[in-house]
Parts: sequence; C-alpha cells; structure tokens
Amino acid sequence: MPPFWTIGTLFGASSVMLGAFGAHGLKQRIADPARIANWGTAAHYQLVHSAVVAFASVVAPQNTIAMGLFTAGMTMFSGSIYLLTLDPQRFKVLGPVTPLGGLCLIGGWVALAVAKRPVVPKFR
Repeated sequence: MPPFWTIGTLFGASSVMLGAFGAHGLKQRIADPARIANWGTAAHYQLVHSAVVAFASVVAPQNTIAMGLFTAGMTMFSGSIYLLTLDPQRFKVLGPVTPLGGLCLIGGWVALAVAKRPVVPKFR
C-alpha cells in the first residue's frame, strides 16, 4: 500500500471526526460563532486535500512533491486553525503557520498542474 494512500485516508477519516466534533462537541466549549466557523473551514480543507492525496497516490504516484506539499499544508493550515480555535492565547505563536500551510496547499496544486500527465487506471 503506497504511503500517501494511507496518509490521505487517515487524514480524511480524522477530518470527518474533527468536523463532527466541531459541529457537535465544540459548541459546548466555545460560544464564538467565528471560531466555530474557523474550525469548519479547517475540517473542510483537510477533507478536500486528503481526498486529493489519496486520489493522486493512485493516478500520479510519482508526484510525491505534490502529495508531500498537500500533507504539509494540511498539517500546518488545518492543524494551526484547530489549535488556534481551541485556545487562541496559548497557541497564538502558530498564527503565522496558517498562511504557510496555505502556500503549501497552493504549491501542491501547482505541482499537480505542471507534473507529467497521470496514468488513469482502467476499470473493467
């Protein structure tokens, strides 16, 4: 099993769990709707990019740069938002990490765009 397949699927599963926690459990802890919305954004971006990593691991397994950038981007972008949502004062040092994660996500898309054409599997 390719490592990026595993990474993509585990990030996908955790994004659903974190999204569910944000929609149900987080409201008991945080009253600010903007912070809850930020959590939803983090879960959304994590889910979308985890699906891309899993898909790319099948159709473009040679493009480890794109998948690595997506993985780093999800970790930095979504991870920093999760922590900043939970405790903005404690994790304020992570504020600059969020846009770096966003740049990694953008870089992943660019790396996919300029890469060799993927091999699309034939289904029978």
